[in-house]
Formats: sequence, C-alpha cells, structure tokens
Amino acid sequence: MVMVVRISTRGDYACRALLSLALHSEIEGPTSVRDIAERTGLPQPYLEQILLALKGAGLVRSKRGVGGGYILARDPETIMLSEIVSAVDGPITVGDFGQPHQDGACDHEGQCVLLEIWNQAGTYMREHLEGYSLASIAEIARGNSPWPQLR
Repeated sequence: MVMVVRISTRGDYACRALLSLALHSEIEGPTSVRDIAERTGLPQPYLEQILLALKGAGLVRSKRGVGGGYILARDPETIMLSEIVSAVDGPITVGDFGQPHQDGACDHEGQCVLLEIWNQAGTYMREHLEGYSLASIAEIARGNSPWPQLR
C-alpha cells in the first residue's frame, strides 16, 4: 500500500521561490517578483500572494518601489522546508481527522488505531522536511551535495 501525502501547489511554489532567493543570495539587494517568476517558471500573480504570506511568517522581507523586491529574512541555513510549507499551508499533517481516544473507548470500530497511524505519518513528514534547510537544498541544486535519499 502506498500512502499519498501531498504538499500543496502553494507549498511547492513557496519552497521554489525561496530556493531561488537562496540560490541567488550573492546578489546585493532585493529580487523582484518578476525575476523570481522568470527564474522559477511560476505565475507572477500567484507568486505575489505567496510571497506576502511568507513575509507575514517572517521568512522574507520586502522593499517597495524602484529596485524593490524580496530578500530572505534569515540565513538560508536557518530556514527549513517544514517552516516554509507551514507558513503557506498551515500545520503539516496527513489529514484533519482528530485525535484518537487514549482510554480505549473508541467511538467507531478501529478508528482510533487509524487516527494514531495518520498522526504518526504527519509527524514523520514534518520531521523529514525539518531535515532540509534552504542552504542544504541549494547545495544539492548546485551539484555540490548528493541527491536526497529516503531515510
């Protein structure tokens, strides 16, 4: 059985946008939304909304006007994939099924066992994404580190 756990398009785009900023962190000053959209192939209007959410989460800073755009608010070493996804999608879970009863008084046959398995799967996914910083992914993208392996 293969369990499908999905990162939303919004979460993927947020990670791609911030990875682009990390890959070009040597550039002085902010990067325009247009430049990020061109480098990543992401739709600019949707990207603008995502960057606003990331700004609200304290992951990027912005500058308005001519020469304006976005920069990472922190060092790429300290920004984890889990944080980016959570900033735009909310908590990382397999689903919103509730909490299992701890006293064995399950409402429906077997439901509580499954709820605990789903909760553990969400925990695993969260911990997996916490293992990747923007800096580590940038090194992989540059070819300086090995491709990610299932742990």
